[in-house]
Amino acid sequence: MAGLSVADLQRLRLDLAYDGTFFHGWAAQPGLRTVQGDLEEALATVLRRPVQLTVAGRTDAGVHAAAQVAHLDVNEAEAGQLTVRRLQGLLDRLEDRYWRQGSFPERPGGTGDIVLRSITPVSQEFDARFSATARHYRYRIADRSSLRDPASRWSTWWSPSELDQELMNTGAQQLCGEWDFLSFCRPREGATTIRTLRHLTVTRDEADGTLAVEVSADAFCHSMVRTLVGALVEVGRGHRTLDWLAELVRHPSRQWGVPVVPARGLTLVGVDYPPREQWAERAREARRRRDSEESGTVPPSL
Repeated sequence: MAGLSVADLQRLRLDLAYDGTFFHGWAAQPGLRTVQGDLEEALATVLRRPVQLTVAGRTDAGVHAAAQVAHLDVNEAEAGQLTVRRLQGLLDRLEDRYWRQGSFPERPGGTGDIVLRSITPVSQEFDARFSATARHYRYRIADRSSLRDPASRWSTWWSPSELDQELMNTGAQQLCGEWDFLSFCRPREGATTIRTLRHLTVTRDEADGTLAVEVSADAFCHSMVRTLVGALVEVGRGHRTLDWLAELVRHPSRQWGVPVVPARGLTLVGVDYPPREQWAERAREARRRRDSEESGTVPPSL
């Protein structure tokens, strides 16, 4: 903010959830409805100035979030103007406007595709993106016709064939660890595709029978989660073997052409942060890694 020193600013942490169905992803894009676009428009309406948010993880079009985190800087007077109730009202109005512009029925009262859960003052050391130590995603699959619930069709992918959960889970364990995940993502030019996959499991929900793919890492490459799931689905269908899955990490290449599953089954379910006294150091470490990635010099140990 022009004319203000860091000491004059108050950093606010925003915790929110959203249904990504009718958004073109998180990141603001001219002429398209995005989560960031709606949030920044609501904030700008209150603060009477442009606002730019920093987010824990940019989700793609159609991807949902149950626990997204963002931050922004304001001055002391502005901080007093920002309340959950006020911003939620503005977000609901923006959604009403979107529904009126399209050929949709009236938006159900008392609902919203963005829900702002809290606004919390934090120190300047907190960075929603760089202070994070892990991101957690869940991908839900209905692989039997009896599991296809119309009420959850925007948050669950309906597989056309039944999947072998145990075989998929065995394959998932092969992918955990530090690898070059080039076979599973769309790389940025000059950036590394080496990541440490901390957790990847495939379980069947005892209550409703759907499959849940749970995946965690400190960070992900573009489309990495949906491609990991796509590879496991190929194994679960019997179209590919466990040896093929192992080859994807032994010989990383975009030439493998691993399928990418639809976005609607994917939800960001959590973002981890260290204790407050470690926020600054974690952010410095993550920025060093980002700079190294962009220069193509990041060592595998990072």
